[in-house]
Amino acid sequence: MTARKKKVQISVYLDPAVMALLVDYAARRDRPQSLIAEAAIASFLSPDADAQREAAISKRLDRIDRRIARLERDVGISVETHAVFIRFWLATTPALPEPLAQAARAKASERYDAFVSALGRRLANGPSLRQEIPEDVVPSGDPERQ
Repeated sequence: MTARKKKVQISVYLDPAVMALLVDYAARRDRPQSLIAEAAIASFLSPDADAQREAAISKRLDRIDRRIARLERDVGISVETHAVFIRFWLATTPALPEPLAQAARAKASERYDAFVSALGRRLANGPSLRQEIPEDVVPSGDPERQ
């Protein structure tokens, strides 16, 4: 049986806000405040503390990078979808003579409301267009993405 070393008591002055955090954390974890303070000091003085912080930051940055990549993909899909629709619409929709154009404008509000309603149903019930498009689709003739 090895002899256990007796712990040394110290006195420290803490900012009231830091003390409140310590009290709250210790209460939530159901641990003594001195144990929490000791672990925090040991972590702060640990030679690998910088490496641990760097690893945690790196992990967070990797997660942010993946989210940004998904966001870029989603925006790209949105832009391309919009462009294809506009090209199709311009290619297939002839200009209307003025009397018919007025009637079309009157009908436009009704059609727009139906479009917004359909879009709302699609967004609420899915699947989204983003989910229908595979992650690994590479456009043909785009050497940068191959």
